[in-house]
Amino acid sequence: MFDNLSERLEGAFKAFKGEHKITELNIASSVKEIRRALVDADVNYKIAKDFTSTVKEKALGGGVLTAVKPGEQMTKIVHDELVELMGGEAVQINVSGKPGIVLVAGLQGSGKTTFSGKLANYLRNKEKKRVLLVACDVYRPAAVEQLMTLGEQVKVEVYKEIENKNPVEIAKNGISHAQKFKFDVVIVDTAGRLAVDEEMMVEIKNIRDAINPTETLFVVDAMTGQDAVNTAKAFNDRLNFDGVVLTKLDGDTRGGAALSIKYTVGKPIKFTSQGETLDTLDIFYPERMATRILGMGDIVSLVEKAQEAIDEKEAERLQKKIKKNQFDFDDFLSQLAQIKKMGNIKTLLGMIPGLGKAVKDLDIDNDSFKHIEAMIRSMTPTERATPDLLNGSRKIRIAEGSGRTLLEVNQFIRQFEQMKKMMHSMTQGGMTGGAPGGAKRKPSRSASKNKRKKRR
Repeated sequence: MFDNLSERLEGAFKAFKGEHKITELNIASSVKEIRRALVDADVNYKIAKDFTSTVKEKALGGGVLTAVKPGEQMTKIVHDELVELMGGEAVQINVSGKPGIVLVAGLQGSGKTTFSGKLANYLRNKEKKRVLLVACDVYRPAAVEQLMTLGEQVKVEVYKEIENKNPVEIAKNGISHAQKFKFDVVIVDTAGRLAVDEEMMVEIKNIRDAINPTETLFVVDAMTGQDAVNTAKAFNDRLNFDGVVLTKLDGDTRGGAALSIKYTVGKPIKFTSQGETLDTLDIFYPERMATRILGMGDIVSLVEKAQEAIDEKEAERLQKKIKKNQFDFDDFLSQLAQIKKMGNIKTLLGMIPGLGKAVKDLDIDNDSFKHIEAMIRSMTPTERATPDLLNGSRKIRIAEGSGRTLLEVNQFIRQFEQMKKMMHSMTQGGMTGGAPGGAKRKPSRSASKNKRKKRR
């Protein structure tokens, strides 16, 4: 997402190359290009026009900062305005109450039920809440079964009434069940429709009135762009929801929904979701998203994901093994597993400042590691623990067992040994503060002469 917008904005800032200050002349072409970039990203023209008018006004009225280049000034102004356009700051979900009740609404196909499972997983693991999922989609075939499957995966109970076709009754009974068994949070998954219609609006409003939720979230597919914004507005006019969830951000989306919803609907984006795995739910931070749009990366989110995924005891164990030069293939598998827990690899690389543009055209995903894992799993336990055992015949067997060529096996083992050597060298150098490997430096000839002179 935002790749094309990022490139276009970068091009807009080039108008200031070689300039010493922002003027009416050089800002005109830049602002025009920014407006075009936003419209191409599926942002409503009026929003794009208002945005660029504010940027121009602040750029010309900000005074001349001689210590800052015009392009850098413009980047800062656009960054700050993008943050404001997307809501200013993150807004937390409200799950207060006994229990807290979250009503989830949206069109069919928006990823509503999957989001309900992700939210249950988020609240259970990060907020340490006891969560109950309530299945109120009585129309879509297999909707209840899908929610039950998600509940099993995230270890959360699902309340259901298979024979009951009244979603209002099911929702009320689910709340009573949660109160009786002292659940902290109830997530009510409701039915979607293929389009906004009166019947849908009446039903979802009746459910809301019956259960009085502490939080009502509207789920929209980010890939639908301005249609997502228009649908959100129609729902909000009737439902007055508390926040928006943008799903499928890893799809082919230009980003218009993320940039436009707060301006149009007046309600914050609270979560973003990408991928099918149930740990890919993120709080929406406008400031972080703005930095990513401008190609500055998002190192804060990257560090947070690393802290969540990496086990401290495991990290300490590996550090000791690396220091002793005992890092093996089982350790490598463990590292791969922790990296994959952090999310999509390409998305993670894009969070590193300066790498977003470099990786945008590369075909990188978590499946890229499958052939490596296959080669390691084709080794015996002894071979994994003792890489030096891998001779010619063993490598041939590994190649056949993993479905790779002998050349690929040799390349991987060679790369593994180089990586192992480099990690060991870094730990030794870092511990001693001297030469790589901890070797003591020999004194220079001049230093030896000076010592002899002092002795005399």
